[in-house]
Amino acid sequence: MAARNTARKRAFQILFEADQRGVDVLTVLADWVRHSRTDTRQPPVSEYTMELVEGYERYAARIDELISQYAVGWTLDRMPVVDRNILRLGTYELVWVDGTPDAVVLDEAVQLAKEFSTDDSPAFVNGLLGRFKDLKPSLRRDA
Repeated sequence: MAARNTARKRAFQILFEADQRGVDVLTVLADWVRHSRTDTRQPPVSEYTMELVEGYERYAARIDELISQYAVGWTLDRMPVVDRNILRLGTYELVWVDGTPDAVVLDEAVQLAKEFSTDDSPAFVNGLLGRFKDLKPSLRRDA
């Protein structure tokens, strides 16, 4: 499972970079793929990383709508950039990716928050994604 962990981390980094630069996630993904093919110092971009980024992009508007709707006390633009992108990735994988247990998605998102964000972020990420897990059938149906 270490490969999936790495894939999620890279997908998060791509979403974060796109958000920071104000460019499309697919543009950043293409840059990462090109760099990995032309510079041996760059790690390859796995198929699962590409699936996660492309999948997020497909549902980006709906994912941001869900996060905005359920993040009590936070607007999307005031949310820490790291948390926002961990939630985007986690929401996509939780709601639209079959085959990964919900508990794994939540745990991986919390680990990303522990590694890259504030002390309060793991609980925030866990709480919001936990809510999406409970609402998953209706969220998927409404998409």
